[in-house]
Amino acid sequence: MRLGVLDVGSNTVHLLVVDAHPGARPLPAHSHKAELRLAQLLDDSGAIGSDGIAKLVDVTHECLQAAEDKGVEDVLPFATSAVREASNADDVLARVRDETGVELQVLTGEEEARLTFLAARRWFGWSAGKLLVLDIGGGSLEIAYGIDEEPDAAVSLPLGAGRLTAGWLPGDPPTPDSIRALRRHVRAQIARTVGEFTRFGTPDHVVATSKTFKQLARIAGAARSTEGLYVQRELKRESLEAWVPRLAGMTVAQRAELPGVSEGRAGQLLAGALVAEGAMDLFGVDRLEVCPWALREGVILRRLDHMGSV
Repeated sequence: MRLGVLDVGSNTVHLLVVDAHPGARPLPAHSHKAELRLAQLLDDSGAIGSDGIAKLVDVTHECLQAAEDKGVEDVLPFATSAVREASNADDVLARVRDETGVELQVLTGEEEARLTFLAARRWFGWSAGKLLVLDIGGGSLEIAYGIDEEPDAAVSLPLGAGRLTAGWLPGDPPTPDSIRALRRHVRAQIARTVGEFTRFGTPDHVVATSKTFKQLARIAGAARSTEGLYVQRELKRESLEAWVPRLAGMTVAQRAELPGVSEGRAGQLLAGALVAEGAMDLFGVDRLEVCPWALREGVILRRLDHMGSV
């Protein structure tokens, strides 16, 4: 069947259309996305403003039309940290439901981590052994660890690249003091969780998902996306550590000129790099591999598993 996943994220609203059936690899058929940056549209009370809700409704309509055009039989709609943590989340969900008919499922941070872990496990297989999976989104950082398809430990931290950029890095480029303050904040947050994972032992394979990690790997020399899904892409900590001060000295426009960095994500790249560097350092990771599959694929795989068990 042809399935659609409607992902209302902190940066982007993304419809991914795949051809799928139980026991088979989901094959991407179409992608439709719009950058709304919901995580940066919160007002002082933590609410998504009326303009932001209106834009979300409009984009949801666009995605539904695209799904219909592409022959999608079923749409799996979900929302992550920007909606989850908005002070008016219930109002946002109700308006989207009333005006589009879409009932967004709000995932918890732990659910995000677990579904992303499932996608990585299916991509790399059992031979990868114990996996440590890192995912930097617009609103949160997810970390999961385990040897099965369900992780032994999974956490979500409020360390998304968009959230941190808006809250900690004013200026273009930001000041050294603001960068240093954010670095301390990021590392303190991550350090609180390290013990929860290290008690399970050293991972056999460290995996990263998300646009942020893909862009960091690309500027550090990984293959471009046009070379295909199956090319191995790695990010080494020493390369990342060399890039962080360079990114810190660049304007947003200069970062947007780097290979693989989109104009829309360039402003968040420094914050994402500080989170990636902190996670790799505190978890003792020298290198990690970028996984093409992430949360959206995890949602699809979980749905297919349920279909296959009926």
